[in-house]
Amino acid sequence: MNQLKVRKVGNSHGVVLPKEVLAELGIGENDVLILTRTPQGIALTPYDPNLADAMKVFEEGRKRYRNALRELAK
Repeated sequence: MNQLKVRKVGNSHGVVLPKEVLAELGIGENDVLILTRTPQGIALTPYDPNLADAMKVFEEGRKRYRNALRELAK
């Protein structure tokens, strides 16, 4: 377990991730992280442009075929 200290960064606040965590996530300076709220708390994951594109396509299909998906779910 790592304790992180919240620090003021300009007009915002931030935390510094230990290098071991950065290595485990496979990220470095200027990389983008996705923050997700889960029932267990907060999850940080590296940004994946392929997943972002897939989710965009899914959302478009979900809206377009909303009624068909609702019928299939019965």
